[in-house]
Amino acid sequence: MTVMQTTAGTLAPNATRTDICSAPPRRHPRPDGQDHYTISEVVAFTGLSAHTLRWYERIGLMSHIDRSHTGQRRYSNRDLDWLDFVGKLRLTGMPVADMVRYAELVREGESTYSDRRELLESTRRDVLTRIAELQDTLAVLDRKISFYGDAGRSRDTESTR
Repeated sequence: MTVMQTTAGTLAPNATRTDICSAPPRRHPRPDGQDHYTISEVVAFTGLSAHTLRWYERIGLMSHIDRSHTGQRRYSNRDLDWLDFVGKLRLTGMPVADMVRYAELVREGESTYSDRRELLESTRRDVLTRIAELQDTLAVLDRKISFYGDAGRSRDTESTR
C-alpha cells in the first residue's frame, strides 16, 4: 500500500468509508481468500525479520494475526498491505510509539479519523522539514563536488603546459 486516502463523494449516503490506495496496490503473491502466508514467506516478501514481525505483533503495531491449527502464524494480503504502510511510516522517521498509536486509532474505527489525520499531518510536516534539510545538504555537496572538479581541471591544465 502506498499512499492512503479515504473514499469520499462516490459513496452512498449510509456506506462506510475505508482507507484505499491512491495508486494501485502492489500485486499480492496469492489472491484474497487463498492468502495464507507463513512468517518465513512474509520475511521473504517484506525483508523484515521474523523477530521484527513478532515484535510488531507484541507491541500492538500489527493487529491480531490468525493462527493455523498448530499455532503457526498465518498472514493475509491485508497484513502485507499494512506492513507496506508501516514501512512507509518508518521511512518518514515516525517514532514507533506514534506508529503504535496510529494502529490503535485504526482499530478504534471511523470515530478516530481526525486524530489519525492530525498524526499524519504532523509526520508530513516533519518529513517536509527533513526534505528541506536534505536539499540544503545536497546543495553543499554539489558545490564541493563542483569545486573539486574545477580544481582538478585547473591542475590538469597547468601540468600540461
